[in-house]
Amino acid sequence: MREVAQGGIGAEPAIAAQMPAQMPAQIPARMPEGKTDRKVLRHSVRGQILDALRAALVDGELAPGEIYSGPALGERFGVSATPVREAMQQLALEGAVECLPNRGFRVLSRTPRELAELAEVRALLEVPVMLRLARSVPAETWEGLRPAAAATAEAAAAGDVPGYADTDRAFHRRVLALAGNEQLVQVAEELHRRAQWPLPGAPRVRRADLVADAAEHAALLEALIAGDLPVVESLVREHFQGSAS
Repeated sequence: MREVAQGGIGAEPAIAAQMPAQMPAQIPARMPEGKTDRKVLRHSVRGQILDALRAALVDGELAPGEIYSGPALGERFGVSATPVREAMQQLALEGAVECLPNRGFRVLSRTPRELAELAEVRALLEVPVMLRLARSVPAETWEGLRPAAAATAEAAAAGDVPGYADTDRAFHRRVLALAGNEQLVQVAEELHRRAQWPLPGAPRVRRADLVADAAEHAALLEALIAGDLPVVESLVREHFQGSAS
């Protein structure tokens, strides 16, 4: 559950590994008839690239402070620069990169203070909701979250940093969704995603750290199922205190 600082492990060549090997083959030689089909296909390619770039950000392959060009990344992905630029523009809206006219996109750097502020805001949003849910949601509902917790453990055991980031957010999303407030879920998801971006120069997260975080999910879920409110409160508050360190 705790976000740990992650550092760069490579440069542009490693990014292509995040993409499905056969992605270019999904683009037919002749485009389907109708505007709707064309839009769906284009969105699919852009979505795959966006997912790959997000994974590269979390894994440190898109390094803070570095500049990347749309055409260069497009060549590595086997697509045109257009869907890459569209994906990068989405990352700019999310605060991950900034657009540099005629140059490309620079990955923004963050400070430990910014990471601590994110943790504080997340705690203000999520802790009261989780404690309220712990008092009102029945045990059988919490039981239904076991697969989500298990997914984090599986990604952690594999040392899959981007995969763990995805499953970590998914677990939090499943918990918060029980509050029935979609705006809360969306805001918390965006803050959580930003909290997972690595600090400049930080070492890559260790597999052992991922495993420890996944164990926190399991411990929290067991306390929620048992209705042990003091343990739930202790685990939740400790998590967000650790996120700020």
